Amino acid sequence: MRIRGRHKETPKKIRNTPKKIRSLENFVYICTMRQKLTAKEEQLMTLFWEHGDLFIRDLVALLPEPRPHYNTVATLVKFLEEKGFLEREPMANTFRYHVKVTEKQYRGETVGEMVAQYYNNSYASLVSQFVEEDRMDLQELKDLIARIESARK
Repeated sequence: MRIRGRHKETPKKIRNTPKKIRSLENFVYICTMRQKLTAKEEQLMTLFWEHGDLFIRDLVALLPEPRPHYNTVATLVKFLEEKGFLEREPMANTFRYHVKVTEKQYRGETVGEMVAQYYNNSYASLVSQFVEEDRMDLQELKDLIARIESARK
């Protein structure tokens, strides 16, 4: 027997979950891996990292012209909250959003994924490519080695 397009046997718990995590594969992916940011989401996160806690209206004011509509920014912020990058705090009749993932954590995770995907988990291969393509000179390489040695002490 169907009730408004749904099977009567569908558990309430499943009906109330967002559509994008209803399949087991999506649920496992969302729970185990932090999702990547789109260009617009990264632009918003950069503003959060630079300015700290923000309301959506403040975020819209910080964006360059032509500014997107308030609802567009609110939707992107909602996606960032769902992905685990932001957390909201109720303030009067609105919400103030603050960062859950620091810029250093995000950048480190992103670089780590890139090194794993393209350099077989070898940071040495990454650095050697920069040296081979003359994007990094010998002095910069020596400075890098000195920083690594001083950090390990």
